[in-house]
Amino acid sequence: MTPAWRRFAADGPAMAALAIVGLFVGAAVFAGIAVPYDPLAIDLPSNYLPASRVHWLGTDHLGRDTFSRLLAGARVSLTIALVSTLAGLLFGAVLGLVAAWARGRTEGAIMQVVDVLLSFPDMLLAIAVATILGRGSLATIVAVAVFSIPIFARLVRASAQAVVGADFVLASRAAGASSARVLVRHVLPQCYAPIVAQGTITLGSAILFASGLSFLGLGVQPPDPEWGAMLARGRELLRSSPIGAVAPGVAITLVVLSFSLVGDGLKDALDRRRPG
Repeated sequence: MTPAWRRFAADGPAMAALAIVGLFVGAAVFAGIAVPYDPLAIDLPSNYLPASRVHWLGTDHLGRDTFSRLLAGARVSLTIALVSTLAGLLFGAVLGLVAAWARGRTEGAIMQVVDVLLSFPDMLLAIAVATILGRGSLATIVAVAVFSIPIFARLVRASAQAVVGADFVLASRAAGASSARVLVRHVLPQCYAPIVAQGTITLGSAILFASGLSFLGLGVQPPDPEWGAMLARGRELLRSSPIGAVAPGVAITLVVLSFSLVGDGLKDALDRRRPG
C-alpha cells in the first residue's frame, strides 16, 4: 500500500464519498440491464403513481417509472460530466504547458485569454455557449468543457513552472530532446497529482452545470432522461407528487458532494509534503 493510498484510506469522509461515487458509476455502467422498466416507455393510465413495490419511486406525468429514469439519467449525467471534464483537461493542459514553456509574449497572450474566461461567472459562460451552439448533449458537453479549460490551464501552468527549470529537464534539452518530448515525458508527469485532484472536483461541478443547463431547457432534451430535466419537470408538481423532484435533486446533491470530498481527499493524499 503506497503512502498516498494510506493517507486517503485514513480519510473517512473521502472513503464514504468514494463508495457513493462507485454506486452511481455502477448504476451508470449497468443502467441498460439494471432498470426495471423502459425509461422512455409512456403509460398514461399509470401516471403520477405513488412509490410502491411495483414502482419504487412512483411514476411521472407520462407514466414512466421514476426509478428507471433516475438510473438511466445517471449514465447520461456522468457521461456528459466525464467527456466535458476530459475535454477541458486536454485543452487546458496544452495551454498551461505551452504558457509555462514558452514564457514571454506567448505566455502573456495565453494567460490573458484564460483570465478573460475566468472573469465570467461559470454558469453564465456555460449558458452563453449553450445558447450559441443550440440545445442537446453535444452543446452541453462543449459548454461545460469551456468553463473548465481556464481552471486546468492555470493549474498546469503553475505546476509546470516549478519544474521547467529543473536539472533533469535541462539535461533532456541538452541531449537534443524536442520541446514536445520534454513536456510530455518530463514536465507533464510532475503535474499529475494536482490534475487528478482537480479533475475529480471538476467532475462534480460538471454534473452540477450540466444539470443546471438541462433545468433551464438548454441541455439534454426530452425524452432522454437527465437529472436536471427531471428536476425541472418535477418541481412543477412539487406539492402533489414531490418524489419526482426530490429523487433527482438528492442524486445531484449526493454525487456533486461526493466528488468534492473525494477530490479534497486526493489533494491531501497526493501532497508530497505530507508525511507518509
